[in-house]
Amino acid sequence: MKIVLITGANKSIGFETAKQLLEQGYYVYLGCRDMEKGQQAVKQLQAWGLDRVEPLLIDVDNLASIQAARTKVKALDVLINNAGISGGMPKSSTETEIGVYREVFETNFFGVVEVTQAFIDLLKQSAEPRIVNVTSGLGSLTCQSDPNYVHYKVKPVTYVASKAALNAYTIVLAYELRDTAFKVNAVDPCYTATDFNNHSGPGTVQDAAARVVKAAMMGPDGATGQFFSDDNAPETGISPW
Repeated sequence: MKIVLITGANKSIGFETAKQLLEQGYYVYLGCRDMEKGQQAVKQLQAWGLDRVEPLLIDVDNLASIQAARTKVKALDVLINNAGISGGMPKSSTETEIGVYREVFETNFFGVVEVTQAFIDLLKQSAEPRIVNVTSGLGSLTCQSDPNYVHYKVKPVTYVASKAALNAYTIVLAYELRDTAFKVNAVDPCYTATDFNNHSGPGTVQDAAARVVKAAMMGPDGATGQFFSDDNAPETGISPW
């Protein structure tokens, strides 16, 4: 049985990702910042007959929390760095307070790095280790520079910058692990109706989670070091960086 850790998994896309992987026979550590909410999410999954799951307290903004979570996990095959924040809709790039930049980067970038570093030793013991970094199509520098891009005018600066940094980290991590069994990819769940965007997106959490699950279950012949986004590249599914 393969084991997966999903950060930010007590609701929305993370929760649905947990559900779909449980249905595929995975054991799920459901990462949450609030244990009560995590336990409620687990109870819901168990009510559906999905019982190979347990809540794991992990705040990606807090290194001590990450380290404490690491001591509770003894084996791991898949790490899904899903936790993220939008930072709201800040002012322009010249007026947004630096504290907002730091807050968004702490979760969307530094948190991913610290979680990955904390669990990489367990992943290296897996026969088929997978790392999925949940990103955004808005993090594509190529698309953001193209006036014909469908979301060209959508530029929440702190969010865009943090996801671009996450994409860069994905590239380097995949390169460093290129001669191993690792598959390391960035996945855009696409514009999905969630609390994250006041349910303004047209996509469903089921479809969004399916994109993440596909990368998590990548076979040995699958791609690594890719940026998957159906929004940015509907024909190929592979977005430009």
